[in-house]
Amino acid sequence: MNDPIRPPRYEIRAHHTAATVTVYQAYRPAIGLPAARDGHFPAVWKRDRMTWIKPSFLWMMYRCGWGTKEGQETVLAVEISREGFGWALENAELSHYVRGVHPDRATWQRNLRRSPTRVQWDPERDLHLNPLPHRSLQLGLGGEAARRYADEWLVSVTDVTPLAHEVHRLVRAGEQDRAMALLPVEEPLTGVRPPVPVGR
Repeated sequence: MNDPIRPPRYEIRAHHTAATVTVYQAYRPAIGLPAARDGHFPAVWKRDRMTWIKPSFLWMMYRCGWGTKEGQETVLAVEISREGFGWALENAELSHYVRGVHPDRATWQRNLRRSPTRVQWDPERDLHLNPLPHRSLQLGLGGEAARRYADEWLVSVTDVTPLAHEVHRLVRAGEQDRAMALLPVEEPLTGVRPPVPVGR
């Protein structure tokens, strides 16, 4: 995040260890608070629905409005196994058709139906949530992937809503350096090859 050198256009940057990757989601308190308290998603969390995980803290802030949007008031940092994250990427398809990447639209649609995960690349965001030239990964988990995420890959769940609110407060106060210092350290994740919307 703090590197003055512009990152590659398509690159996964995440807070990670040798064994885990941290992703972010935002939920209504009825889901988010029990998940953080118990370390797993509550029964109301639906395993048969597509769920989107984001390795970028600032992209999550853009999506949930710093934890102020309705239904996204509780921001979670979800630590999952690196092995599981890798499985999700290996079984992913791009969320949209790209000429030159897919042989034709029918092949892409067939692959998308079969794939338990889908990849979407959206502009990364700065502290003011303005778009940057490089992209941030969003990873959609459905079917088998969603079940594995909740039941096998999950290592820990932390409520980071107070962090989101404090960073937002500092940004509004013009204290950019202090806000930057609070951001999770996100570094390139090597050894993984997500689908990218450009021809090989």
